[in-house]
Amino acid sequence: MTETGMNRRDAPSAGELPLAGKRVVLGVTGSIAAYKAADLVRRLREQGAEVRIILSRHALAFVGPLTFQTLSGHGVFLDREEEAIGGEDDAAIRHIALAREADLLLIAPATANLLGKLAHGIADDLLSSTALAVTCPILVAPAMNTVMWQHPAVQSNLSLLQSRGVLVAAPEEGPLACGVEGVGRLADLSAILQRVVDCLARRHDLAGERVLVTAGPTREFLDPVRYLSNRSSGRMGFALAEAARERGAQVVLISGPTTLTPPAGVTYLPVITAEEMRDAVHRQFPSATVLVMAAAVADYRPAVSSSSKLKKTGQPFSLPLEPTPDVLEGVGAIKRDGQIVVGFTAETQDLEAQARDKLTRKRMDLVAANDITEAGAGFDGETNRVLFLTADGEREWTPCEPKRVVAHRLLDWVLRIRMRRGKGIPAPSVP
Repeated sequence: MTETGMNRRDAPSAGELPLAGKRVVLGVTGSIAAYKAADLVRRLREQGAEVRIILSRHALAFVGPLTFQTLSGHGVFLDREEEAIGGEDDAAIRHIALAREADLLLIAPATANLLGKLAHGIADDLLSSTALAVTCPILVAPAMNTVMWQHPAVQSNLSLLQSRGVLVAAPEEGPLACGVEGVGRLADLSAILQRVVDCLARRHDLAGERVLVTAGPTREFLDPVRYLSNRSSGRMGFALAEAARERGAQVVLISGPTTLTPPAGVTYLPVITAEEMRDAVHRQFPSATVLVMAAAVADYRPAVSSSSKLKKTGQPFSLPLEPTPDVLEGVGAIKRDGQIVVGFTAETQDLEAQARDKLTRKRMDLVAANDITEAGAGFDGETNRVLFLTADGEREWTPCEPKRVVAHRLLDWVLRIRMRRGKGIPAPSVP
């Protein structure tokens, strides 16, 4: 048995298992949780996946290749380019061949050492070299001691990887091999498997869509130093842009000021003020099939902006305000048949009533409403909990979950609306 050419199965037919025809390259690193990867191989194959396995040198201290060879039905690749167990003895450049044919690179468990290598582009073994060569999604499932997991270097490496589009199945809290309890256990295998299915089953379901996403706050200047703004971090909009790109859409991301790194593979247009946001959206909207307004656009701006810094006088200061342009209302006036418009609304009371009013008044197809007084659902956090309401009268509450998961739920709703209305993807408007 050789890996030269890595011939694929034919494309799966309707009704097959969710991972039928998909090839997962599973990297196993040197953690005590490495033994769980054997069961993960079994579960992946039960869902129809073909699995190719790379064992790092340190993983061999915990698990043997014969187990993985038996469970996967294929030879196992070891740490160095020239080593393979189980008949994989061809002369192919293995990390290139593996990378070329992978639909997903899954690393479970992923050690702190492996995360550091990926973050800094170190390719000193077969697994890290394959990771640099893949163009498919990468999903890592870290497992380590709690103190190691919480170390600033590990968290920095993880944030850097996520900013580049690497997916993470976060570790869980519980008893660890070192005898203590804390965060660091390998994520439940069912959760890892679901992440794999979500990633691969959805990967191209937005192909042909041109998704326009807005994110972040705007700044409305009083003078060159001071401005009115809000606490939006842009995380929800950035998660939406990344999720849409992963699912095959062409994505344009318009964002106000934020410290986030734009996702790879999207067109990024930075703006500052509400007026700049409106102008950018109106330029891009005619060529979009879906607009998701996740930006927290300022409602008011100073009626007069000084060109020089205003000096403190010690006297009371009155600041007259005027409304900023309403981006969504302007879009509703030029919306074409087949275009889908989604908005967000952040409320502190009467959530559903306020959201329904906004949905109708601004001619949206879907609104995602969140109560910013609720724990885990406010600004500048990693999670969100939203109420989805559609123009067709449907509603769904989500649990409090990572914004990346909420993003995929929202995109699922977009596809549901598209299919229910039976309308094709609209052609871009020609100015």
